[in-house]
Amino acid sequence: MTNINDFRKDPQHTLWEELDGVRAGMLGLVGSGDHMQPMTHFVDRAASKLYFITSDQTDLAKQAGVTATAHYCVASTNQDFYACLSGVLKPITDKAKLDELWSKVVAAWFPDGKEDKHITLLEFSLGEAALWASTGNPLIFGLEIAKANLNKDKTPDVGEHRVVTFAKAA
Repeated sequence: MTNINDFRKDPQHTLWEELDGVRAGMLGLVGSGDHMQPMTHFVDRAASKLYFITSDQTDLAKQAGVTATAHYCVASTNQDFYACLSGVLKPITDKAKLDELWSKVVAAWFPDGKEDKHITLLEFSLGEAALWASTGNPLIFGLEIAKANLNKDKTPDVGEHRVVTFAKAA
């Protein structure tokens, strides 16, 4: 459950914590005309990057080209945290990174293992993230709804919104 006070103090830290607790989100390329698709992310906090492993046969991998602007959206399992991340998505060749990220779950998608000729590693360098966190406490939520219904000038105060900008890598 998202701690709203921690989010107010350090929204970027909350983002990393939430990404660690979410298995997948929706990834898409800006202007591609294609729908976003579900993808599992691998987090590199220090570099402000996410990695995705996919096949070079997917529309996403084909259209990522050398570099492309992408959005990745996630929602926490408790539905009290939402994020839309934007940045540059590009295919990379990095055997050490692929070895680091490889697991039995990833292997299930590639019958020939890490040597599968269609494996593509996508690197998502974060530029900005729009974040929303709300209270997961149903009593606070109910109280805020009741207060808003009793006062036409009041809207429910159940969450916060922040935008985080990530430093460009040197």
